[in-house]
Amino acid sequence: MEDAEAIVRHEPEGRKAELRLWLRLLTTTNLVSSEIRRRLRAEFNVTLPQFDLLSQLEREAGGLRLSDLSKRMMVTPGNLTGLVDRLVAEGQIAREQMPDDRRVVMVRMTEQGHREFSHMAAAHQKWISAMFSGLEQHDQMLLTQELATLKKSIGDASTR
Repeated sequence: MEDAEAIVRHEPEGRKAELRLWLRLLTTTNLVSSEIRRRLRAEFNVTLPQFDLLSQLEREAGGLRLSDLSKRMMVTPGNLTGLVDRLVAEGQIAREQMPDDRRVVMVRMTEQGHREFSHMAAAHQKWISAMFSGLEQHDQMLLTQELATLKKSIGDASTR
C-alpha cells in the first residue's frame, strides 16, 4: 500500500531527512486518526469531531461559550453549529443562552452525555494503548520528549 512516504522511498538514507521525518509523522498521524475514526463510528456512532467536542466539555463542568469552544477546537463557528445541533438532538449536550446577554450561547454536557462519553473515553484509551503497545514505555517517553523539541522548533521557525 502506498502512502505519503513513497515520495522519498527511493532516496538514500540520510538524504532529505527533514522531508522523510515530516512524511513519517504525517503517515503515522493519518493511520492513528483513521483507526480512531473507524472505531468511534463502529462502536459509538459518533465522529471524531463529535468526540473532540465532548472531550472539551468533559473538562468544563460549567460548560463553554460557543466562541471559546470554536477556538479550542480550531473550527469555524459555522462548522461547530452542526456538531452542536446533532449532540443536542441526541441529548448529550445542552445549549443555553445567557440571561444577561442573549447573544452569548453556552453549551454544557448533560448527565447522559457524561455517561456516554465515559464509555467512549475508556474505549479510546484502550485503542490508543493497543496501537502504541509496540513501543516500550521508555521509548514512548523519549519520543514524546523529541516531539516536544520538534514542536518548539516549529513554533520558533514560524515566528521568524
